[in-house]
Amino acid sequence: MTRPNLNAVAIVPPDLDGAIGSTGFHVLRANDDVEPHWLYYAVQSSRFVKAMCEVVQGALYPAVRPKDIREYTINVPPLGKQREIVAELEKQFSRLDEAVTNLHRVKANLKRYKASVLKAAVEGRLVETEASLARREGRTYETGEQLLQRILEARRARWAGKGKYKESVAPVTDELPDLPEGWTWATMPQLGELNRGKSKHRPRDDRALYGGPYPFIQTGDVRRSDGSITEFTQTYSELGLAQSRLWPKGTLCITIAANIAETGILKLQACFPDSVVGFIPQQGSPTVEYVECFIRTARDRLDRFASATAQKNINLEVLEAVAIPTPPLAEQTRIVAEVDRHLSIIREVDAEVDANLKRAQALRQATLAKAFGDHR
Repeated sequence: MTRPNLNAVAIVPPDLDGAIGSTGFHVLRANDDVEPHWLYYAVQSSRFVKAMCEVVQGALYPAVRPKDIREYTINVPPLGKQREIVAELEKQFSRLDEAVTNLHRVKANLKRYKASVLKAAVEGRLVETEASLARREGRTYETGEQLLQRILEARRARWAGKGKYKESVAPVTDELPDLPEGWTWATMPQLGELNRGKSKHRPRDDRALYGGPYPFIQTGDVRRSDGSITEFTQTYSELGLAQSRLWPKGTLCITIAANIAETGILKLQACFPDSVVGFIPQQGSPTVEYVECFIRTARDRLDRFASATAQKNINLEVLEAVAIPTPPLAEQTRIVAEVDRHLSIIREVDAEVDANLKRAQALRQATLAKAFGDHR
């Protein structure tokens, strides 16, 4: 009875005969003149769903009452006709369900393929390594270790005269796997700036901070971004910005609360709360797109560090200690381009699968409408 637009209906199987139902369900028990499966299909029709949605009550917990369901009227054909309808529906839906199952299998395979592409990318198996390419072309190249040293030296040089220099956290590599030739391990603090968002008061909590020109990115915006953050649901005014920080375009956002290690790259300047960490690579260091690829492969491992509270979260220190397999800069560029090529294909196929799933649902409803529309 809750959220009738979702049409959560089911028929009780023989092995659950006599079971007790939650009060969130209204039980329809067919009489001797009604085939139970006919009734089961009748309440899946768009006509029934629409009728229930029109009488729904409540905003936070939308639901219909048993009275609303009992008052729904439907013309009931003879029992023999009902069984004919059920037999035809089950024949057609059997083929349709098989097609839908296959489509969901394709989506699952695409998800596994995407994970394998990202894993191969950060293990040096997606493109030819810079070491191999340089050897074949008879030239030298800057290794990942040399790249890291160049970054650290440039940082020390910029710090000169500004007080005691604090070395960035280096990775613990004792139990890490061997890397491809020319790669090295590094942490995000070594490669750039890594900090939590800064927002003492969020726009939803203080209307005086809301309604200005500065985008405010929430964890949900990162989760829905699919890699690029271009949309936002809230904004800051000048007052809001004064107690926050405007992060530059190109910042890698990493969530550390609720959904751990969801990622997205800012395509606009924006503020975000302390439940999001921002990473800005130092100029000339690994590309933010490459680091984002790696964090995607590390989500499950990072999730294990989350505290067992009502809302999972990890500390900034966990991200600071993450060891990033760092290839030469030229190799990173090729890796990112190849990842983009694979993910573009995956997105196209996934969109086509989603379109076919919608067509299948529309066909199901059209079949139900034909079966029950004549009996209004």
